This record gives sequence, C-alpha cells and structure tokens, in this order.
Amino acid sequence: MSTSQNAVLREQLVTTMRGEQSHITFEAVIKGFPFALAGKRPKGVPHTAWELLEHMRIAQHDILEFSRNPKYQSPKWPEGYWPEKDKPVDEKAWKASVAAFKREAKAMDGLVENLELNLYKAIEGGLGQSLLREALTLASHNSYHLGQLEFLKKMLLSSKA
Repeated sequence: MSTSQNAVLREQLVTTMRGEQSHITFEAVIKGFPFALAGKRPKGVPHTAWELLEHMRIAQHDILEFSRNPKYQSPKWPEGYWPEKDKPVDEKAWKASVAAFKREAKAMDGLVENLELNLYKAIEGGLGQSLLREALTLASHNSYHLGQLEFLKKMLLSSKA
C-alpha cells in the first residue's frame, strides 16, 4: 500500500469512527439531550440514555486500552460493559461521561492517525486483532448505539410535548 493510500485509509477510518458522512455523530446525538431524561425508560425500551452512554464509553475505553496497552485487562463480559445504575447520580456524572467519551474518541483517532503504527499488525497481548479491526469494531459499535440513543431521544422529547 502506498503512503497516500495508507493516509486515505486512516482518514476514512477516523471519519467513520466519528460517525461523519454516513452515520450520526456523537455531538449531534448528545446536543440537546435533556439531562432530566437521561434516566427515563419508556415502556418497552431496554435501556435508558445513561445506560447507553455509559455502555458506549466503557466499550470505547476497553477498545482504546486494548489497542495501546498490552497489559490491559478487559472488564468481565457482559456485566462489566454496562453501568450498575439506570440513571446518573447527578448532572456532573452525565457531563463527565460525555467528556470521557469525547476524550477517548480523540485518543483512538490519534492511534489510527499515527503513521508509525501498523494498522494490520496483530496487537500485542491479543488474539490476532489489529488496530484496523479495533477501529472498525469501534465505529460499528458506536454507530449502532448512537442510533439507539438518537431514537430514544426522539421518543422522550416527543412524549414531553
């Protein structure tokens, strides 16, 4: 792969992880999400906004740390990937989770953009996963749950009207 092809691939991965172009962005979903609704669960809906936000944050943290730290130990599956409570203790906790998500998304972007890191090389400490695979997994996972979160936001806001 040429240097320019490698750069294009990395740029497209970052764009995809951010949800730009064909998916919704984290910023677009979080913007205007009323904190007062973060712990509400409409009838028939499996998760609150808080549960989805925290799940995404925890999973993204796991992927990031796995990708950069060969000694990292993932949480226990599945319970370690979901919050213990269905709502945040306060607005500060909601804002801290949003900030952590953004910070770690940017850190993952940095790994993918780092031309010194081989996208195809097996990650040390893993079972053959590569940075490319982790970036694609993260993009897919976040896209799925952002769609859920956006749908939930629309449900909650329409029921307030």
